[in-house]
Parts: sequence; structure tokens; C-alpha cells
Amino acid sequence: MTLTTPDLQAQIERGLRDLADLVALPSVSAQGRHLPETAAAVTALLEAEGFRVQAYPGQVAPVLVAEAGEGPFTLLIYNHYDVQPEDPTELWDTPPFTLTERDGRLYGRGASDDKGELISRLAGLRALKAARGGQLPLKVKWLIEGEEEVGSPSLEAFVAEHAAELKADGVWWEFGSVTPEGRPVLYAGLKGIVCLELRCRVAASDLHSSNGAVVDNPLWRLASAVAGLRDADGTVLIPGFHDEVRPASEADLAAIARLPGQGEALRDTYEVTRPLGKAADYHTRLNLKPVVNVNGFHGGYEGEGSKTVLPASGMVKLDFRLVPHQDPARVVELLRTHLDAGGFADIEIIELESHQHPSRSDLSHPFVQTAVQVAQEVYGAEPILNPSSGGSGPMHPFMAHVGAPVIALGIGNIGGRVHAPNENILRRDFETGVRFAAAFLEALGG
Repeated sequence: MTLTTPDLQAQIERGLRDLADLVALPSVSAQGRHLPETAAAVTALLEAEGFRVQAYPGQVAPVLVAEAGEGPFTLLIYNHYDVQPEDPTELWDTPPFTLTERDGRLYGRGASDDKGELISRLAGLRALKAARGGQLPLKVKWLIEGEEEVGSPSLEAFVAEHAAELKADGVWWEFGSVTPEGRPVLYAGLKGIVCLELRCRVAASDLHSSNGAVVDNPLWRLASAVAGLRDADGTVLIPGFHDEVRPASEADLAAIARLPGQGEALRDTYEVTRPLGKAADYHTRLNLKPVVNVNGFHGGYEGEGSKTVLPASGMVKLDFRLVPHQDPARVVELLRTHLDAGGFADIEIIELESHQHPSRSDLSHPFVQTAVQVAQEVYGAEPILNPSSGGSGPMHPFMAHVGAPVIALGIGNIGGRVHAPNENILRRDFETGVRFAAAFLEALGG
């Protein structure tokens, strides 16, 4: 690239100012806060770079579709402008909606997920335009939603309806990370997800605990039901659950064999005391294994001291992480059948938010390989290519309706505390992310 270092640094500094302005907008989709205002701010940033932006109404927040540039390759970029709630605020070291730099890290809600990702890409696009006399050597389409943190309820139908408008040769996904040693981590897929509540009620009101001799306990029933969902190794025990799992490809298995480490960074950073499975299987499990998780167990007395009560009702929150070709709706059906067969027909199943289907791109696709090659050149380190993230998101509609391969690479880090207090990115990762964005766009433009 012909971009000089002073020009690049100017775009980085401008990007950091843009990021500070976006972080200052508390666009919490779960609470409906500042979503139109943030959509308008993102629109203004894109229009300043020559994008034609169309805003469409969503169930929770506007969906933005933007387009700029011309060339033989069309890249669709996906990001989101909504963020998680900042609670608990007392655990933040600095105000959550003020971008604050300390010791090389930039703290603030959305600094990583996903405003930092969005702005690093925009800054890289500006840098490429500056080096190309104000022109882009490819067509860039950008879809930016404000509902990702509540399950993207509008997105699947929107992408299906606007598939022709969004048609592209490749999709650049909204996240990614960099190891502490500076190696870029790429993902070519996402697990699916379905979030549920199991509810059990045994009486109209709480009872004295002496009645535990003659009245069943809803928390006991829920605990028994949940205990039968997986074994000690984390393998889901629901009959039929694994029937539709697509076998991993040779490319998937080869990529996993090249992945470094055995989960040491996760265990050390978060002081994990009970890892599941053998350490040698860490990457296989994270990329390819479907799982069920207990997110919360609630009911009865939860205050200080003792209260001898038999709760009238209780509730468990679960999520299932799925792999291709598992169907979230089918998983709920199988769970219902499993509970009924186990004597738990009285336990109610409530589906929460919007489920997501799993998706995984072909690792040998030229688009995926271009991302890997450019990452190698920009970061000066061998990229880490994962067939799938262990996490989930609305990637499936893009692959199903737009028909393009997807790659995720971004600026997150293992200690980024995404969705938690003190969310952060490393300044060095933001800067390198800007350089990668410029180089990736240039490589795709030919």
C-alpha cells in the first residue's frame, strides 16, 4: 500500500475520536436506550465517506444498509451498534460510557463489542481511500444493526427479504481477536444458540418447609431435570440431539490440529478451576462440540441467613450451543420429549429471545484464504484460523440467503471483558486492526 505512516496515524487518531463519540451513546438494546440516536450517528459517519445509507425499521432498532465504491469484488461487512447493559456499574473502574485509556487499554462499553470493531474498519477504509485518491477499488456494502445483543430478532427475515440488495462475494463478520503474543485469531463460523427457561410450580404460594415431607420441591425437580441433560464430561444426553450433527471436514480437522495451546490462556486469565474434558481436546470441543449450559438457577429464599421455606415455584435458564446442521426448533422439541419421558411433564419450557442457526464456511475458499494471507502480512505472525467460534450470532442468514463465505477477524483480546464491567481493547490492537482493514480491502479490490 502507498499509504504513509503519518497518514495512517492520522486515520487512527481520528478513529479513536469517533470511537469515543460512539461509546458516549448508551445504545443498550435490552433497555431500548439511545438506539435511533446511535443509528443516526453511525449514518453520519458513513455518509461522510460517500456511503449511500438506507435505514429500515427493526423490531427494536433501525437496520442500516450502506453502499460505496466500485470494483469487480463486492464485500459485505456486518457490524452492530447496540451494546450490553453496563450493570453492575459499581464494578467499573471508570465511567462505562466514557472511553478511557489506561496502560495501553481503552475502556468503555462497546469499546470492543462492537463499536471498536466498526470504527477500526471505517478508519481503515478511510486510509485506503486516502491512498487511492479518494476512491475505493471494490464495492463495499455494510449492514449495521442495533439488535444483536437481544438476539437479532429482525435480522433473519431482513436478510432474506433484502438478499438481492446485499449480494456479495464475501462477508466480513463483526468480531475477532488477537492473542497476547500478537497473533490474529480468525473464525469461519459460529455455533447456533437457543436460550430457554424451565419453570416449575407446585403450589399457589410458598409453604413452611415442614411441608417438604408431603409436598414436592420445585427446585429439587428442576435440579433433577437439569442433571439429566448432560454427563460429567459435558456431553448432551437428550436422545436424538446429536443425530443431525454434520461431520467435520478434513479442512476443519486440519485447522484444529494447527491451533496452538490447550486452553491455557482462558484458564489462566479467568482462574478456571474445573475445565471440562481433556486439555488435548480443547479446540475440538470449542469448535465442534454442541453443549448445554445452565445460565442461572432461581427460586425460593436467596437472602442472608436462613428462611425455612418450601418454594412454590422455581426457574432455570439454559442455553444450547449448536453446530451444523442442528435445528434450534428441533432441539426444543427433543428437550420436551426428553423431559416428558423422564417424568417432568409439569416443567414448562419457555424460549427466550431469538434462536440462531449454526454456520460454518469452507476454509479452503479463496476469500477465507485471502483474509488469512493479509493477516499474516499485517500482523507479522502466523494467523490462528478456527473453523468456528464457540460463540453464536446471526451468521446463518448471510450464508443461507446471500450465499457468500464469511470470515471474522477483529480487535478483541482474551482479557477484553466483553459483556462485563471494564470492557476494553488494547490500543495496539485497534491500530493494527486499522492497518488490516486497509490492507484487506485493497487485497480484495485487486
